[in-house]
Amino acid sequence: MKNIMFLFSMSIVLISCGVKVPYTTQLRDEFSLDTDEKMRQVQFYTSHTIILNQEKRDDSQNTTQNGTLVASSSSERESIVIPAMTKCVFENFGPKGEVQVRFELGDGRILTFATKTEGSSVKRYYFDADWNSQGGPKINYGDNVYKIDLMRGAPRSAHLLVVKKRLQKTKRKERVVRGLKV
Repeated sequence: MKNIMFLFSMSIVLISCGVKVPYTTQLRDEFSLDTDEKMRQVQFYTSHTIILNQEKRDDSQNTTQNGTLVASSSSERESIVIPAMTKCVFENFGPKGEVQVRFELGDGRILTFATKTEGSSVKRYYFDADWNSQGGPKINYGDNVYKIDLMRGAPRSAHLLVVKKRLQKTKRKERVVRGLKV
């Protein structure tokens, strides 16, 4: 009897654990996630690592007072790494129904996830950027333009995930009837 109770309690614990699943148009419709208020209650995650790189270069040529030619060059690099399974929160909807999420505080520090046009009716929300930009894919993040690192991580296949739980309550009573004696 103790073994049965132990197995029953363990199955309840395992059933109550959530599973990360892709956020899709089907989930959006199933849970009626069509308002800002409802979306702000959902915890989102990224499926893959996204790396943003920025390089600022300053090249100049000058002459000094004694007539020497000086060529100077300086560069500054910044990388923003968003690891897979990083938590993010809903910021707002884009003009075409995209989902904009925030990983950190600050003006304009949001990433956009949109559905792809081709494929089935169940569509995931994939990381959206200017993939056809000259010089490589770029995105505005904060007040700066960042180039998306295609060599590390998997930004093209990065999509939003949510935790989905299935709660099932079953109430069960059991009693043993001893019978009646005359």
